[in-house]
Amino acid sequence: MANSQRLSREVNRKFLRVAVAAALVLAAVLFIPAGTLKYWEAWVYIAVLLIPMAFAVRYLLRRSPELLERRLQVRERETAQKRVIGAGWVLFLAMFILPGLDFRFGWSSVPVPVVLAADLIVLLGYGLIIRVFAENQYAARTVQVEEEQRVIKTGPYAIVRHPMYVGTLMMYLVTPLALGSYWALIPAAFIIPMLVVRIRNEEQVLERDLAGYREYKLETKYRVVPGVW
Repeated sequence: MANSQRLSREVNRKFLRVAVAAALVLAAVLFIPAGTLKYWEAWVYIAVLLIPMAFAVRYLLRRSPELLERRLQVRERETAQKRVIGAGWVLFLAMFILPGLDFRFGWSSVPVPVVLAADLIVLLGYGLIIRVFAENQYAARTVQVEEEQRVIKTGPYAIVRHPMYVGTLMMYLVTPLALGSYWALIPAAFIIPMLVVRIRNEEQVLERDLAGYREYKLETKYRVVPGVW
């Protein structure tokens, strides 16, 4: 019990530092290109991300601080994954910088109902990711298989093999609309092929290192979208 509490405190401190840094960077890449703080779409988007995150972290600190610690690990072991992450940084920077420039120069005019609907989809995607965390305590940020890890077949994993990526796609494909930009949909669209590459390599690792994964693939046929892929 004492070890668990100590781990929770340590992870809480680490996550707080990471979360504050991430929030500052996100604010910078949104508001600096916009040239103003009067960018209401950005404020709403930040709130949609950070408020659920606070509740999720509180839940994970109580239920599984080990999972939260895994989520703080960002160093990939697989070469293919390192390349995907490198490309991903470029896409994400473009996806978050373009909306601010779009707001400053008035390139797009996204209706308010569309912006708010996109925020709702972001929130639902985040909720799905939290559901995945509740089902799978090994849902690390990096592609790896740990000792005693087992195949998860319940909850959203009974529908698709990679439900966390479903939540990720829900969040980021509509992020440009939530930020009031049509132009940012262009880099956002490239997230799809990037995730395809990541998932294919991840499945190679899981088939190689995780007992029972080959059988699970036969039971749950689709990776992300039922009936499609």
